[in-house]
Amino acid sequence: MADKEKNAGQEAAVKKANKAASADSKKSGKNKKGDKEKKGFFSRIAGWFNDLKKEFKKVVWPDRKKVFNNTLVVVVVVVIGSVLVGLIDSGLLKLMQFLMGLSN
Repeated sequence: MADKEKNAGQEAAVKKANKAASADSKKSGKNKKGDKEKKGFFSRIAGWFNDLKKEFKKVVWPDRKKVFNNTLVVVVVVVIGSVLVGLIDSGLLKLMQFLMGLSN
């Protein structure tokens, strides 16, 4: 049941993104190649922030459960990697101590 709701939410987000993209293409029709007007510095910055806002509306954010699962996976991998690096470091330290002990 939750999968159906999630799929419906994703489909709605895709429709919203498609609608925004079609609206953008309609708006961009007024600036044609023959129009060589150079935009000012602040208008370019404002345009960049407007584009950023539009892109954030297109993002499909993960739900809380997915974020929790991904975070859990990252924490487990980091702990396992840390233990492995610690064991290798400890083993190399013992090896160096043994080799140094042979030279005395």
